[in-house]
Amino acid sequence: MSQTVARQGAGLRGPAAPPMPEVAGVSHRFIQTSRLRVHVAEAGAGRPVVLLHGPFQHWYAWREVIPALAASYRVICPDLRGHGWTETPPSGYGTAELAGDVLSLLDALGLDTVALAGHDAGGRVGFHLALFAPHRIERLLAVATLHPFWKISQLAPQGWRYWWTPLVETPLVGRWMVRHVPALTRAVLRAGRRGQVAPNDQVLAHFAAIAREPGHARAYEALMHEYAYHEIVPNLLGRYRSYRLTVPTLMLNGTGDPFVSAAALDGYQGHADDLQIRRVAGAGHYLPEERPELVAAAAAAFFGGSG
Repeated sequence: MSQTVARQGAGLRGPAAPPMPEVAGVSHRFIQTSRLRVHVAEAGAGRPVVLLHGPFQHWYAWREVIPALAASYRVICPDLRGHGWTETPPSGYGTAELAGDVLSLLDALGLDTVALAGHDAGGRVGFHLALFAPHRIERLLAVATLHPFWKISQLAPQGWRYWWTPLVETPLVGRWMVRHVPALTRAVLRAGRRGQVAPNDQVLAHFAAIAREPGHARAYEALMHEYAYHEIVPNLLGRYRSYRLTVPTLMLNGTGDPFVSAAALDGYQGHADDLQIRRVAGAGHYLPEERPELVAAAAAAFFGGSG
């Protein structure tokens, strides 16, 4: 039996870790699921909408989207395994395992179905859920990520975009770099931004400080390592192309995203019943922070009324 463990939870294990950020109207609790102890930020009431963050971040990445959606929905922002204030076990960072964590959280919350939005790796988890547990996902909004049906001919010309990833995904090297070179975390988070909104240095420093906690540094390495070494090749060999995406899906991708090229978004035809792609002119990778009003409006329109 899962249970709520605490409200307004304690900080990270490291004595110098930053405090929990505050967003008006957002409450916090820890939930012990069948798999791990998960920190959840929540706001609003109505139909449930789950927001999943990407690497190097946590629920706070959605800080400017949450209030807009909370006016009509019950917004649920969990910290993924190894991120934020959720537990940091040594393993379980593959996409399928992270998707299992989300399902166990939905079970713990008593939610049969939800609308789901995911950024970067959170979007990858969302696609996995939509393919393997479509009865649990009403609609999927995938932000700054690739659909699962890509081919090597599309991705190969974009390989230069990932020159920095070996600094994080290489065993032992990655965790050392994240712990001891916080400028790396700040640089990745800064480099992904384009458009009108400059990165907030205090926010970047917050995410970099959390990354320096040993469990988080190890988790970030594991997340990147699992995808690079155990998922990319099976995906290239067509792991997902034998499945059909039946969940209505909207993708938001910035035309200036330095990590996910808008030119590599084709190839889904024949694999999805209802997949739309919206390219956001001039925007970068961190759309929930660069264009929060656009993301919130797109989510509200796509998810429909609060019921």
